[in-house]
Amino acid sequence: MSNAGVLFVDDEPHVTAALKRALRREPYRLFSADSAAGGLRLLGEEDIDIVISDEQMPGMSGCEFLAEVRRKYPSVIRMILTGQASMEAAISAINDGEVYRFFTKPCNPADLKATLRQAVLQRRLVTESHRLLDKYREQSAFVEELQKTSPGVLEVRQDHQGAILATNDDESMEELLDEMRVLIGEA
Repeated sequence: MSNAGVLFVDDEPHVTAALKRALRREPYRLFSADSAAGGLRLLGEEDIDIVISDEQMPGMSGCEFLAEVRRKYPSVIRMILTGQASMEAAISAINDGEVYRFFTKPCNPADLKATLRQAVLQRRLVTESHRLLDKYREQSAFVEELQKTSPGVLEVRQDHQGAILATNDDESMEELLDEMRVLIGEA
């Protein structure tokens, strides 16, 4: 995710052009759409990590759009940009779209850059967390299968740092490794 994809959705092309200009030296792939429908189309076609949407657009408000993004693309980080910040719009954006950040127009470029860096870091951390959780589940399933096919072959416990220790009281380690290779299909 070294070049995160950032999508700006605003019905005013000069706003998206200004945002792109502010980020021209940043390491992002920048996209823009002039409507919520166009934004949803781009989300289906491109690898987008962050969406920044205007609130007041014809057809679908930014809050409605970001709520739809949340439903269809839950891992995409969502932000809203508005010229008329109302408490109602902010509450709707937070509750329905689970927005990461609420910007007002005109947006301070330094704030935008810092927020995007934080959002990319958060996205990377969440992605890595999911990857590690999947790996843990995969390894746990492997250990469970090993215990089912060869009961008592392993005693699984954790050391003081949480590392998993596998011991074998009945067979030599080489025999244990041979059994594991057979179970995972490497024999």
